[in-house]
Amino acid sequence: MPSPSRDARRRRRAAVFGAPPAPPGPAEARPPLRAVSGIVLDASPHLLVLAAGGTEVRLAMSGDTRVWHGGRGGLAALRPGRPVIVRRGERGVAERVWVEIGRVAGTILACGRDAVEVDMGAHRGRARVVIPPHALGRILVRHPRLEPGYLIDVICVGSPDGPRAVRPGTSQPGYRADDLAAPEATAPVPEVLRGTATWFGDAGGEAPDGAAYPAVDSEGAAGGCADAPSGCAPFPYLSLGSGITVHNECGGRAATVPVVECGCTAARFCDRCVECGASPRGRIVELTPAAFAALGGDLDAGCFNASVRPDLPVEGP
Repeated sequence: MPSPSRDARRRRRAAVFGAPPAPPGPAEARPPLRAVSGIVLDASPHLLVLAAGGTEVRLAMSGDTRVWHGGRGGLAALRPGRPVIVRRGERGVAERVWVEIGRVAGTILACGRDAVEVDMGAHRGRARVVIPPHALGRILVRHPRLEPGYLIDVICVGSPDGPRAVRPGTSQPGYRADDLAAPEATAPVPEVLRGTATWFGDAGGEAPDGAAYPAVDSEGAAGGCADAPSGCAPFPYLSLGSGITVHNECGGRAATVPVVECGCTAARFCDRCVECGASPRGRIVELTPAAFAALGGDLDAGCFNASVRPDLPVEGP
């Protein structure tokens, strides 16, 4: 799909920059929890030791700590050398640990007997996802068109053969990836965006904590993708490094995070999250795994209903 014209971009910038500042976030918004990604060094029923960011991190665990490794896991899944994402609860004890979790979302390029080839976008390249027989039925319920040209989004676990699909991340949109209807260029851009928040990457990823935003401007040094679709909802254009405040409307937690990547893949998904009621259509942000978990999202669930408030510059008189 062709990207918006320069005139359309200017109209959308003018519509946003001339608007009054967005209202403050909800009074009930709670601060994020602490989440950390790292590599397991050692584990016991009461302590998890990680290598994270060049340092050793020691995290308390309890009998209530839940471990995911392609499904329900246990202490045996916390083998040295495995990448994990850990979320700490209010008291600082690890409440959730995701082992070797990953995600593949994008356009199906080819389908084999037990795998699909996926184009994940300009920044993320391609991935071959193995779909084992025991997961195929579950995935087909929400992704019935495993055909080239259609979108796919699956939660994966690491394996010697690469990412292995475990469950669908969301439901498959009913249109082909190249058949997304764009909003009108003159459509008003809301001060607060509402829709779906997802996550991207994997437990072993090295992306800085932050967000991929669907409308990073491709002009100048903003850092956007020239061939990114405009999405199914109107977005204000931002640059890499811009701040956005993300509010988890299911769990009540909020945080301001930087835009670290162009979310051109997210722009193609005009879907809903039903984690707590049905969200408006459209993926308005993709978070790194640690940022998603810190805001109360469960990585294996795939999404939460969200509102996003971009920190936009205010034009002078």
